[in-house]
Amino acid sequence: MKAFLSRQPSNAAWRRWLLSCLLLLAGGMAAAQAGELLAASASPKPAARELAVLSYSGSSRCAACHQAQGDGWRQSHHAQSMQRVEDVDGSVHELPIAYTFGVHPLQQYLVALPGGRLQALGWAWDARRREEGGQRWYPLYPDNPPPPGDPAHWRGRDQNWNFMCAACHSTGVRKNYDAHQDRYRTTWAALNVACESCHGPGSRHVAWAEGKPRGKALANFGLVAETLRRTPFTFTAPDQAIARPAAGDAPALSRSKTATEACLGCHSRRQELLSDHEKDGSEVAKPYLDRYLPSLVESGLYHADGQVDGEVFEGVSFLQSAMARAGVSCRHCHDSHSLKLRATGNALCAQCHLPQRYDAVAHHRHTVGSEGGQCINCHMPSKTFMGVHVRRDHSLRIPDPTLSRTLGSPDACTACHRDKPADWAAQALARWREEAGVGGALHAGEAAVTASATAINAAWLGSPEAERLNAALAAAVSGVGKASLLSLLPRDDSPRGAALLHQAARDADGWVRLGVARALAAQSPALAWTVGSELLGDSLRAVRIEAARSLAGLGPPTSSTDTGWTPGAALRQRWQAASEELVAVETASIERPEAQVNLATFYRRQGRLAEAEQGLMHTLRQVPTFVPALVNLADVYRQQGRDQQAEPLLRQAVNLAPKGAEPAEALGLLLIRQGRREEALPWLQKAADLAPGNPRYAYILAAARKALAKP
Repeated sequence: MKAFLSRQPSNAAWRRWLLSCLLLLAGGMAAAQAGELLAASASPKPAARELAVLSYSGSSRCAACHQAQGDGWRQSHHAQSMQRVEDVDGSVHELPIAYTFGVHPLQQYLVALPGGRLQALGWAWDARRREEGGQRWYPLYPDNPPPPGDPAHWRGRDQNWNFMCAACHSTGVRKNYDAHQDRYRTTWAALNVACESCHGPGSRHVAWAEGKPRGKALANFGLVAETLRRTPFTFTAPDQAIARPAAGDAPALSRSKTATEACLGCHSRRQELLSDHEKDGSEVAKPYLDRYLPSLVESGLYHADGQVDGEVFEGVSFLQSAMARAGVSCRHCHDSHSLKLRATGNALCAQCHLPQRYDAVAHHRHTVGSEGGQCINCHMPSKTFMGVHVRRDHSLRIPDPTLSRTLGSPDACTACHRDKPADWAAQALARWREEAGVGGALHAGEAAVTASATAINAAWLGSPEAERLNAALAAAVSGVGKASLLSLLPRDDSPRGAALLHQAARDADGWVRLGVARALAAQSPALAWTVGSELLGDSLRAVRIEAARSLAGLGPPTSSTDTGWTPGAALRQRWQAASEELVAVETASIERPEAQVNLATFYRRQGRLAEAEQGLMHTLRQVPTFVPALVNLADVYRQQGRDQQAEPLLRQAVNLAPKGAEPAEALGLLLIRQGRREEALPWLQKAADLAPGNPRYAYILAAARKALAKP
């Protein structure tokens, strides 16, 4: 849904298709009703405000002074991120199909529905050139079109623009969801991704430009150009292979981090942490982890080695790279206004990588200028999303066919040489190493990736091993990598385990502290509370709320005889404040059943079962087929000794999710608690079959078989 946004194809076929859709979708909707729906979504004209209040000025005002940047921006995907649909005569009208959503390589269309909702249709326009297979309509779900009621159906919650897309595709968005009326009154300062989307409201800057003394600072302008300036990388010696920032230029590296985080808010898989009333535009200057809760390296989103698997929007992949650690920001490769690459082909990488060394047969072992000799084809393997959108992994890693063969992650070598197995590629790379005189030794970064991927893969399969994860942590170099490893740590009561968590909780990198916050849920209550006592008061909201989430199920804090730590009033205050923040964050997304289940789980883990039950029942009234709510409500009933009421919920869950191991296991365990072991066995067997790599299901099945004396 976060595709780059566009203008519609201007051809007769498109106009005929649009008119037919209008006739079908408008139905009995009167013109006055359609106008009312869109008026609720459109941004009102800004009222006059005092200079002391930040307000948006509009990109045309920015471009009046910053002409070069404005000219570049007008041609960008950001400028075309949302547009009104033209009628057949070229004029602009309010229509049931209200907006073009996308520019290249695909374009979608938004339909206005009751409740202020804008929904994306399930058909898209392929905007690529005809010789590339484009200039056609195509279904986004060609094999299994989602039926009505499915979240991915065009009327479903996953195709809702107000929640899923608006914050990143328009400027100054307030979704304004009314839970009581189940209605949006979404507003925006600019329909597209405009100047102030990245820099923040410019009213004070404009006032300064129009009359304030020129020597005065640009007061209260969110992110000024100097803040986002590219760190200069230079070659200081003729034989230097890779350019570096000036020695000891810490401010430059800090600027690079800020510049990357300016993009990361939209170019990452994350949950927004700020509610509408907390947004005044100045939040663009806040750290990323104070505004967003990101996904780490998690199954289904990434491969165990950190390569992209699901739709994660590149940003967190880049943070794993050696480039990001060296101070490279998005702006070093992409112009921030036109969004064009700063150079074409290998010349882009040659800004920092000496071409005589790297754009040579001795390095890439392919003909110079060939597809195999292109840096991106080896170091940025691609994956296609939404049918036609080819996106490249930005972790910029060294290809490792051996690891790919072991874990099933993508291999850049066999992606091109499709007629060759991974063994062939691994042997070729080993031979090249020998010829280069490095033997079988792995580069330090490769060794770290191998250790991390092996540990993460084992944890995903249900065998988190503290020693293996600790060893991988010692070698890990990126904050994202460390956080992902920490989040998977099993319970470890050893002095070494405690020392590791305490040290990581004080790490300067907020990502590392976030990983610790997620690790607390698996630790002993005494260790979790002593470590968590610091994280509950962390400077970053993402860390605070994840610490609160993890600690919720561990009971009240108690003294630790090992450390001499005793909880006090300050800890209770931090716990209360972080808990309130967590509830506020989930409440800000309350239209989503996932947020409602998150809240109910938070309450359930604290023993607040009545509140959890109430919330889950409300969720199921809204979305009766939401399986996580069914399973969680059944678990609430289990805690209350109400298994008879839980069984129908789990029966419904296994019917709705026939390929889900968790509801099958939950039903099997319920039947065992009721003494119905023969009935339980097929469900436990099904859970084990559906998740063959997870030893938990296999262990429970084996225990049940033993109790029944089954072979």
